[in-house]
Amino acid sequence: MTDFNVEAAERLIKAADTDWDRRWHRLSVLAQATADFDFDRSWRLRRPRSVDAMVFSACVATVRVRRGEPATELPEAVRACYQAHEARPQEPLPLVALLGVLRLMRTPAPQVNDVWRALVLRDPWNREAHLQVLAYLSPEECGAPGQAREFVDVQQARMPYGAPASALELTAAVRDFHRATAGDGLNAILADMWWRRPHAAGILDRALRSWTGPGFLRHAAALADLNLLAYALVQAGRVADAAPLFQQIGTTVVAWPWSYHGEPVEQFTYWRNRAQR
Repeated sequence: MTDFNVEAAERLIKAADTDWDRRWHRLSVLAQATADFDFDRSWRLRRPRSVDAMVFSACVATVRVRRGEPATELPEAVRACYQAHEARPQEPLPLVALLGVLRLMRTPAPQVNDVWRALVLRDPWNREAHLQVLAYLSPEECGAPGQAREFVDVQQARMPYGAPASALELTAAVRDFHRATAGDGLNAILADMWWRRPHAAGILDRALRSWTGPGFLRHAAALADLNLLAYALVQAGRVADAAPLFQQIGTTVVAWPWSYHGEPVEQFTYWRNRAQR
């Protein structure tokens, strides 16, 4: 990566100003796009005191580990996050990045809770932070049975209308759905039955009613959340209900949750074509 690209990245991130949701979204998309290169190291070398460069390097480290690379970068990512936090203690993004790193390191709950509490004081409804804690509390990671559901219920009860974390409840439901139907030959039948339960159907109805309203989803990852809702609707057999969502989404496909059933673009295209018939 050239110096020009470092400067372009800085302009891109700074243009989001204190819209922390949008600023994180730009950092994370850039991290996904450059994780196979040394752009993060180039940025840190060029701007060793840059908070954005520190946060970005931690973000890239988590991307690499999730792709299957060794976790050797994670301790340095923790140090970068704390260094960034010390430099700008009122900003939430160093803590957002730190939460993701601590989750991958299976850090004990007290330390994760400390970071969470400090983070929500600075950005109460940060989308990425809520999703990281949800995954951390899952039984596959560090949570006890029921912990993730309790977290969702508490957050959902006080979440403002249209908050960036609005997809928390549906994300938890889709994860529960995957857990319930994994490894079973009756998946196709169980899928419809699972989403017809009153609790699950209510989640879909609430999301469909509010998310498609004018101006509801205004955060940077809104299209990812609409992908999630379209996926859940087609899995529930409510293909016709998903048609207006596919129109809103256009051609922006996110990997998860479509990847759960195959190649994401193929899955998305198949269901979009069925919904639009």
